[in-house]
Amino acid sequence: MDIGIIGSGTVARTLAAKLLELGHSVMISSRDTSLAKDLGRRGTLPSADDFAAAQRELGREAAAGSFADAAVHGEVVINATAGGHSLEALEAAGAANLAGKILVDLANALDFSGGMPPTLLFCNTDSLAERIQAAFPEARVVKTLNTANAVVMVDPARLGEPTTMFVAGDDREAKEWVRTELLESWFGWRQVLDVGDITAARGLEMWMPLWLRLMGATGTPWFNLRIVTAS
Repeated sequence: MDIGIIGSGTVARTLAAKLLELGHSVMISSRDTSLAKDLGRRGTLPSADDFAAAQRELGREAAAGSFADAAVHGEVVINATAGGHSLEALEAAGAANLAGKILVDLANALDFSGGMPPTLLFCNTDSLAERIQAAFPEARVVKTLNTANAVVMVDPARLGEPTTMFVAGDDREAKEWVRTELLESWFGWRQVLDVGDITAARGLEMWMPLWLRLMGATGTPWFNLRIVTAS
């Protein structure tokens, strides 16, 4: 399948590498695909062009382009941008290029202006996913994967036992495709829970402040929730 990823950061590349490994055609995207990304104390991320070239050397169908290029390329489009810039990036991708397509939103809109830990730009009565759906009413937005680290997103078996992933959105067919194909078949999630319409993204996004605290307390980003119910 042809997949377009809006973004070219660590999360975007982690998903892209997994999807390419599975045999899909993937285009990541950036405002300037030739520029490396400065990650501060974490070093430098090679340019999107360099990432794609390295993947092609492995025999994989990888490309890098503009946000609009990725939206055109993808039969399915994934928003893997920093949440505070997601709407701007998707506007550059183009509403017409997203219309009718499943748009998987895994971003978290974090506000670092007050330092660490960050707060949420949208919460309680709103969410990033709702804003995306409102801005692009013809896209089929599904919120998922934002509750886990990128490595866990694509390799949940790394945790050693089954944990839970969530989906939310207004389009039932889109959610079912995301559940059965992207999550279960491609990434290996064994427990996927549909938590409702797009407004359920509020709760999924508000998990992030606790996730950050748990990462600090456990000393690792490799953890996840499991929902256990009484019989």
